[in-house]
Amino acid sequence: MSITDDTASIPRPSIATQSALAAAAFPPDFLWGAATSAYQIEGAVREDGRAPSVWDRFAAVPGATYQGETGEIAADHYHRMEADVALMAELNLNAYRFSLSWPRILPQGTGAVNERGLDFYDRLVDELLARGIRPLATLYHWDLPVVLQDRGGWLARDTAYAFADYAGGVARRLGDRVAWWVTHNEPWCSAYLGYALGIHAPGLRDKQLAVQVGHHLLLSHGLAVPRLRAYLPPQAQVGIALDFYPVYAADNRPETLLAVEEADTFRNRWFLDPLFRGSYPDNLFTDMGVTPPSIREDDLSIISTPIDFLGVNYYSRMLVRGSEDPATIAEHTVPFNNYEAIERVPGASYTEMGWEIFPDGLATILTRIHREYAPKAMVVTESGAAFDDHLDGVGTVHDQRRIDYLRAHIQTVARVIRQGVPIKGYVVWSFLDNFEWSEGYHKRFGLVYVDYPTQRRIIKDSGRWYASFVASQS
Repeated sequence: MSITDDTASIPRPSIATQSALAAAAFPPDFLWGAATSAYQIEGAVREDGRAPSVWDRFAAVPGATYQGETGEIAADHYHRMEADVALMAELNLNAYRFSLSWPRILPQGTGAVNERGLDFYDRLVDELLARGIRPLATLYHWDLPVVLQDRGGWLARDTAYAFADYAGGVARRLGDRVAWWVTHNEPWCSAYLGYALGIHAPGLRDKQLAVQVGHHLLLSHGLAVPRLRAYLPPQAQVGIALDFYPVYAADNRPETLLAVEEADTFRNRWFLDPLFRGSYPDNLFTDMGVTPPSIREDDLSIISTPIDFLGVNYYSRMLVRGSEDPATIAEHTVPFNNYEAIERVPGASYTEMGWEIFPDGLATILTRIHREYAPKAMVVTESGAAFDDHLDGVGTVHDQRRIDYLRAHIQTVARVIRQGVPIKGYVVWSFLDNFEWSEGYHKRFGLVYVDYPTQRRIIKDSGRWYASFVASQS
């Protein structure tokens, strides 16, 4: 099941026809949004009863993040929420995807709710609705309470059940007003970056641990879905957001075509197959050089509980080539022994994260998922780019490259919708510049510039472009 360019036959519009195409493709109820996550923007890590998360602990480790930066203050959104929602309205957003902080709501991970913590999200939801902005709530964006980590974290099966309890408690409070729910954001990153590569919290380096963590993350999702629905009206939408990297072959050698299969299994099918097929890919654990995780009899049926939509996070593609001699591949470039990822493509453009700008890859992954997994609907839950943004002398940020990026990716979504793929929304990462995990604050993704010493917000040119585009769709 190799990844090929399924969109080759889809005609690409000329610049002159792009506006008309977008207007024709997007329905009136399409979600036009921007996204953030709790640890990346909120700050206030010791206020109103919030307990530490694994990211508070990890970011405090010397060398774990760029220049030792942490989310202790971040974008100070916890104190500036009302003004930030007003900015969202100025951007003409009709949707805002945010995450809830588990340790702010349940400082002990389970048990008694910290009412002051949950009150913050209650107020946020009310502010959004008052501005005509639909809330998209993500329950887990990587900030596990430290108290649960000290009991085993995602290696412990009990954490999956604790997550389901947390999901039910939040839905009981907010479910009358929040219609869109995401259980997990990018569980691949939680599992592999956190437990195999050690570059995200909790900073462990063991692939065997990563596959067990991945299984418990999936199990927690499956357990949470019915708990959410118990408190939601029938029209509510429940899903999960996965990150995808469509895999392309750098050449036509047989070993490269096999490498494409292997890379796709690792990077995309690891979480897709259990969710939609109730099984792990046949060669996944063998290729990774690990034993399968501990799986109980009903786990996969729980994991594959039907969802209402799939969140698709897309930033770039993988371009790989196989190796006849695994010993020739540099260890740092590969998850396995049989291929390497091409890190720079001659003539290609790259973001500050070093990711190739490749909008056709979004069409490839959307059409492939629709054809092979047939989710009821999809939302592009993250799409964006980090560039070297600076305030000019008169207090503006000119980021034409981000405008070009957004225009190209939105037009890609438009032509895929015209092919019958059920896409219900496009959400930009991110609303604000923020704490970009191990990259600290020097990678800026926002539609809104944050001057961190003063916490002043400045809408970038890209934010004004997006606001104008969204207004043109209404």
